[in-house]
Amino acid sequence: MPRRIVERLSSWLDRRKPHQRAGFALYTAAVAAARAPALFGPGYAAPDTLDGRFDLVGLHVALLIRRLRHDPDPRGPALAQAVFDAMFSDMDQTLREMGVGDLVVGKRVKRMWEAFHGRARAYEAALTAGDEAALALALARNVWRGAAPGTEADGATPAAPARHLAAYARTVDAALAQQPLDALAAGQVAFPAPPSAPAATPAETEPADAAPA
Repeated sequence: MPRRIVERLSSWLDRRKPHQRAGFALYTAAVAAARAPALFGPGYAAPDTLDGRFDLVGLHVALLIRRLRHDPDPRGPALAQAVFDAMFSDMDQTLREMGVGDLVVGKRVKRMWEAFHGRARAYEAALTAGDEAALALALARNVWRGAAPGTEADGATPAAPARHLAAYARTVDAALAQQPLDALAAGQVAFPAPPSAPAATPAETEPADAAPA
């Protein structure tokens, strides 16, 4: 195809979906952040499985979409939609590369879409309320599917890895809030790296009750 036609087609696509390229760039950065080795190390102990990786990507994308969706600039929500579209375009392609048939891909992507929306709503509610315990419990349910090391033996108390991941998510949320929309609209975003040795959460530093005399 002649170069001038390629350039003309590219220009037309950019006008039709002006935020598509930025959305893919932002999504790619979120995936890279979700693959940080520290998140699968002893401090966080996220399961290094297809489901575990999906949930970590979903967490980072949910935080990114939250940042964009709440921006007063109309480009913010448009970029949020572009990131969402990039994520599920990638999921569709990944399933096809794994050999999933055409008749099944749509159903699988729909289930992933529904799972992502449910998780994003739970994280949004906890972050808006400033409730780190609720955020840790939501992460325990989703990343670890409610099983250790996400929760303690009672099944209702987030264990250290879930609390550490919740603290990291709050750090990411705060960092994204400080990044200018102009940079995000250019596909530029910086996710803070998770510390390989996460700091103890308040629940881990509270003194134990004194033993009876």
